[in-house]
Amino acid sequence: MTKDRYQQGIEKIKELTSSSDENPTGFMDIGEGFKDIAPDLSRYVVEFAFGDIYSRPGLDNKQKVLTTITALVAQGKPQIEMHIKTGLSVGLKPEEIVGCIIHLIPYTGFPSVLNALKVAQKVFAEQGVKVTTSVD
Repeated sequence: MTKDRYQQGIEKIKELTSSSDENPTGFMDIGEGFKDIAPDLSRYVVEFAFGDIYSRPGLDNKQKVLTTITALVAQGKPQIEMHIKTGLSVGLKPEEIVGCIIHLIPYTGFPSVLNALKVAQKVFAEQGVKVTTSVD
């Protein structure tokens, strides 16, 4: 018997965020703020994004989160903050996150990269994360 998609999604979120049973979604914003107008949105996010997509084999959690960060930089979406936090939670080094964002300059342009770096800077400061920088 297959695992319930919702439960599988919650388990994946807990794995990605190191969340407790009391707060299984941790810092993940899964649409709870829209309960008044779209009460089923969080279920869709949990079941599809995390129960189906993030739970697929083929990539490890670091690769999945780095791919998500890349897509969010390219689109200029505010959800990048949550996924930078997730990247740190799954063990991405801050230098890997910054390196990924910088690598996108020729593909997404300076404005998208500058905006994403500003968000990364904020997340790193909030979490007390230091970035080792080097200039060749």
